[in-house]
Amino acid sequence: MTQTPSEAITFPTGRPGPFDPPERLAALRAERPVAPLLYPDGRTGWLVTGHSAVRAILSDPRFSSRRELLNVPVPHPLLQEMRHPAEPGLFIRMDPPDHTRYRRQLTAQFTVRRMKALEPRIAEITREHLDAMEKAGPPLDLVRAFALPIPSLVICELLGVPYADRDEFQRATAALLSLESSLEEIRAAIGGIAAFFARLIALKRADPADDLLSGLIENGELTDEELGNVGLLLLVAGHETTANMLGIGTFALLEHPDQLAALRADPSLIDNAVEELLRHLGIIHIGPMRAALEDVEVEGELIRAGEVVTISVPAANRDPARFPDPDRLDVTRPASGHLTFGHGLHQCLGQQLARVEMRIAFPMLFDRFPGLRLAVPAEEVAMRDTMTIYGVRALPVEW
Repeated sequence: MTQTPSEAITFPTGRPGPFDPPERLAALRAERPVAPLLYPDGRTGWLVTGHSAVRAILSDPRFSSRRELLNVPVPHPLLQEMRHPAEPGLFIRMDPPDHTRYRRQLTAQFTVRRMKALEPRIAEITREHLDAMEKAGPPLDLVRAFALPIPSLVICELLGVPYADRDEFQRATAALLSLESSLEEIRAAIGGIAAFFARLIALKRADPADDLLSGLIENGELTDEELGNVGLLLLVAGHETTANMLGIGTFALLEHPDQLAALRADPSLIDNAVEELLRHLGIIHIGPMRAALEDVEVEGELIRAGEVVTISVPAANRDPARFPDPDRLDVTRPASGHLTFGHGLHQCLGQQLARVEMRIAFPMLFDRFPGLRLAVPAEEVAMRDTMTIYGVRALPVEW
């Protein structure tokens, strides 16, 4: 079946609640899991909502991640600049063999052993922030006091970025990820981070340490420009995604007291709970995108060469064909198979680090503050609807 422009829908927005994706996605998944999509620039492509179709596309080398071939399903100030190939080091917008070259070096740094070795330090960082929360007293914003600083400090230590510079990169990251930023604001943020990493790389070359950035420099295969862009990707992805999972995950558990009680009653459920929160909450709510390099048929739909596919991870993670009763948060559910970290060649490098941080931070938070509760009505919690990574803007809590 092929598409006609008149059939194409616009990208669904508007959530029925803070934890659920737009209702239109479920209807599309049931009716036409590979559906024609109208992009903001007038071109037509596809929106994929079914779990099996998403897995098939993400693992198919006939679909490209090259930036110059892609399109964005929502208005974005960088749309015109995306028409050009990705800058050296921005490997998530590349295909093999370029992607392979960068990925190979980074995989050697993100070992399971290294992530395991970080656990005591992550627990120490978490404890320090809980101590500070207790000292400050309620009410406070859990995002600023807990969810954001913990993964920020962890990725800074892993990369070798001075945590004292966190305000600078967090402001720049917020500008980069906001759909409301102007082109000038985004360019300024990119320029600021580039200058930041240029200074840092020069320092690391002169005085290397036991960190990931120093390790990449020591390998000697990457230019300073490549190192800076790799650092940018890891810094942004390494704190924004986990920070939003800690924030919205806490919100979800507070709003589902039966699930929080089940987790407290059986702490061994924490691995299941982390996977279920990752599945259920869908913070990657716009994309990823892929472009067909040749004509490909996916579940009866012919995607022609050059057409862009937008994947809905939240819809795929709520597919009843893969997860029974998918709209229910259930911390006892074996939720493996969710697509929050992607699938295939571009599966998230830092997924084990994110899991470790959540497995440590959630139990420590609720053990320290068993009476933790929202300090405002749930409907007053501001959500990140206009950001490329979904979550809570702030989470006022008390105990």
